[in-house]
Amino acid sequence: MKWKKFTLTTTTQAVDLVSSMLDDIGIEGVEIEDNVPLTERETKGMFIDILPELPPDEGVAKVSFYVDDDRDIEELMKQVEEGLDELAVFTDLGQRAIAASETEDKDWINNWKQYFKPFTVDDILIKPTWETIPEEHKDKLLVQIDPGTAFGTGMHETTQLCIRQLKKAVDSGTKLLDVGTGSGILGITALKLGAKEVWGTDLDENAITAVGENLEANGISGDRFHVLQGNILNDPGVQEWAGFGCYDVVVANILADVIILLVDEIPVHLKQGGLFITSGIINMKEQAVLDAFAKNPAFEVLEVTRQGEWVSVTARKR
Repeated sequence: MKWKKFTLTTTTQAVDLVSSMLDDIGIEGVEIEDNVPLTERETKGMFIDILPELPPDEGVAKVSFYVDDDRDIEELMKQVEEGLDELAVFTDLGQRAIAASETEDKDWINNWKQYFKPFTVDDILIKPTWETIPEEHKDKLLVQIDPGTAFGTGMHETTQLCIRQLKKAVDSGTKLLDVGTGSGILGITALKLGAKEVWGTDLDENAITAVGENLEANGISGDRFHVLQGNILNDPGVQEWAGFGCYDVVVANILADVIILLVDEIPVHLKQGGLFITSGIINMKEQAVLDAFAKNPAFEVLEVTRQGEWVSVTARKR
């Protein structure tokens, strides 16, 4: 199925009014492109450490919307133009030019799967659930993952750095806390490496479903991996659920700024001598993370490893 795409070039100050007008006439979703820098509040919940550099903001924005073949295009565009006429009385619409194009209907939720192929981290094979095991890797430890809409396929350098640290840290008695568990890939890998049990937290409710499905795909009982939606940094209920002084290993593959905050929270959950394995740290923020560890006498940094532009820091609770 093909969709008609219409793109209005307008001003950044008119975007909210234009979006509201389009919603009023039955267009339920819009796509906005501009060069307005994101605020600190807007970036806090994003899975990125470094924002792209934008061209100067010149006050120009593009508002795009999609219409299927069942709509009366002529009548709809007439309503759009009438709505813009009304808005022009109150705000500067800029160019007010509308460009039309066509786009294919795609399964955006699943389209990425064509790029997720089996790969190895040393002697571990990480395989999407829909792929077969490559003949040359049949002797490797198998971890099967379908992230769904949660974060984490294992292909990113930061996840691989964590997996290599887990290989050193995990044994048959390990109780592990996975902060920001996402698809559950790190916790499941730990269980495959012999860990006794895993407790995971994540802000995203999709992680709950993803972990359950991936446990089943790997033949692991659900009573070995407990997962809760919530923020361990500021939610006493999550902190109490996780438990205190009871973990041999805590792993957090998140972002440098979040890890810096976790440096003060995680010691109360670790046993004495327990390890805190971190990654998601872009190299330019490595020193900031190390400084945070250095300021907390509860931790001793044992190892810093790197892959590409990414860094992993492993520390021990004194």
